[in-house]
Amino acid sequence: MLPRFAVVGNPIAHSRSPDIHARFGAQTGIALDYTRLQAPIDGFADTVNTFFAEGGQGLNVTVPFKLEALALASDNLTERARAAGAVNTLWTVNGALHGCNTDGVGLVRDLTRLGAELAGAHILLVGAGGAARGALDALRRAGAAQIRVVNRTQARALELVSEVAATDVRVEAGSLSDAWREGGWQIVINATASGLQDAAPDLPGGLYADGAIAYDMVYGARPTAFMEQARADGAAMQADGLGMLVEQAAESFQIWHGVLPQTEPVLTALRAALRT
Repeated sequence: MLPRFAVVGNPIAHSRSPDIHARFGAQTGIALDYTRLQAPIDGFADTVNTFFAEGGQGLNVTVPFKLEALALASDNLTERARAAGAVNTLWTVNGALHGCNTDGVGLVRDLTRLGAELAGAHILLVGAGGAARGALDALRRAGAAQIRVVNRTQARALELVSEVAATDVRVEAGSLSDAWREGGWQIVINATASGLQDAAPDLPGGLYADGAIAYDMVYGARPTAFMEQARADGAAMQADGLGMLVEQAAESFQIWHGVLPQTEPVLTALRAALRT
């Protein structure tokens, strides 16, 4: 029987993770069985425990279970998982559940691939939910000079900053109306789910510095509403989150198999599939 892996979430039918990990496996010569696993909203822990009890090797965790995954693996968290306050990768060692967060490193690697200079950058992070949690710690570690987290509900932005970066003077919080900065931002990241409703966050204009990158964690066959908003507002480059999806998956693959696969050919294939 092939080693079993899965992505767990609700809903889950849309997930491209099985295709990504199948391509990684073919590339590295590692045989595996990777499937989608839909957990009931009130049955995540039972689903995870059953999967591993039946011989499963590893799980990727997606919406809405990343905080529950953190709690389940609370005795064996990586530094990244503790800092992010969320888990998207689970595995067991001698029967004990371990958890990591690969979202942030996936974002940083994709931004680097796009040519972004993260060290010394002024970065606007829009949103304060689970996606923003992993991103905030990784952007700090990458050496950003300033990060402002803005959210429709300012209290949630303040809460995120206090939990993830309470002692970091480079990080601040505000409402969406606080997004403007004199001189603009080098990088603006949309970590909200607005793109899933084909909408853009209600942001003020004039956000982008010369040569700035606008990055939407949502992806699709065409530019998202946020990407269109950013283009109209003067962003030099607009990118969606497909690369982040592939990069975070590669980091999970390395945790499970000890090999970091090449992401560029997989990203190219996925992009082509989206357009057909």
